[in-house]
Amino acid sequence: MLKIGLHAGQQDISADDLRKLWKFADDKGFDFLSCWDHLYEAPPIDGMSDTYEAVALLGAMAVETKNVRLGTHVFCMNYRNPALLAKSIATIDHLSHGRIELGLGAGWHAQEHEAFGYKFPPVKERLDRLEEGIKIIQGMFTQERTTFSGEYYRVDDVTLRPPPYQSPIPLVVGGRGEKRTLRIAAKYAQGWNVPYIHLEEFERLSGVLDMWCEREQRDPNEIERSINLHMHMGVTEADGTRIEKERTALFGSRPEQRGGTISGGPQQAIERIKYFQEAGAQRVSIAIRPPVDWDALQAFAEEVIPEVKKD
Repeated sequence: MLKIGLHAGQQDISADDLRKLWKFADDKGFDFLSCWDHLYEAPPIDGMSDTYEAVALLGAMAVETKNVRLGTHVFCMNYRNPALLAKSIATIDHLSHGRIELGLGAGWHAQEHEAFGYKFPPVKERLDRLEEGIKIIQGMFTQERTTFSGEYYRVDDVTLRPPPYQSPIPLVVGGRGEKRTLRIAAKYAQGWNVPYIHLEEFERLSGVLDMWCEREQRDPNEIERSINLHMHMGVTEADGTRIEKERTALFGSRPEQRGGTISGGPQQAIERIKYFQEAGAQRVSIAIRPPVDWDALQAFAEEVIPEVKKD
């Protein structure tokens, strides 16, 4: 059955409204709830937008919810020692009674790297760091003790106590890089996530992932494919057209993200989500940006979720 997620980026929104969103997702039939790992606003402007930190937020999400699975799309490997991140996520796994998954990526936001004192290395180094970090985290999630020495990270006979509540915590690699990112996903991950791309590109990248699975001798069915789509749906089709114009004016529209939205009314949203399901998506998450349109969100929960989860 298709899973439906709610991706609530913690930018320009109060903590109380975030908690309201989490409660809504937990009570209204969503399967998954996620936040993002940014220290500044995204897309970048001037660093003056209110933005909450992801590990602390996930801990709160774990105790504020009871039903949804939880995650972050995606943790930037450059911001945290991977062994410490493994420890943090295992703690949240216990707080949530086994509802967490760990999304990981190479990072892209140069401005926040530089502002917070992190080097923003070339893409090859960022991907090398991602792969080294995954090796450490995967070892800590599955082994009694882990030793690893790489170019960027090392651990020495490290233990993770208590061990994860789940056995093991699923790893999800996020991104669209065809040469390294998708290969890393094929080699190590239980899931792959990609944001805001159109249907044809999702199908194409999913095929690239299949190719890397074959080369890594991995069953492609072992990797859950998920996509995030901007939520521009309205209560009616006309309302959705208005929201689409307002959101585009507010946040802009990058060429590579055109088509990565749910727009129109509930019926158009149902059709759009089903297209992605037919293309191989096993989870579709709607990305919410403030101001939250609560009427549209209610319509999505009442009219769209039951329909797309029928089969």
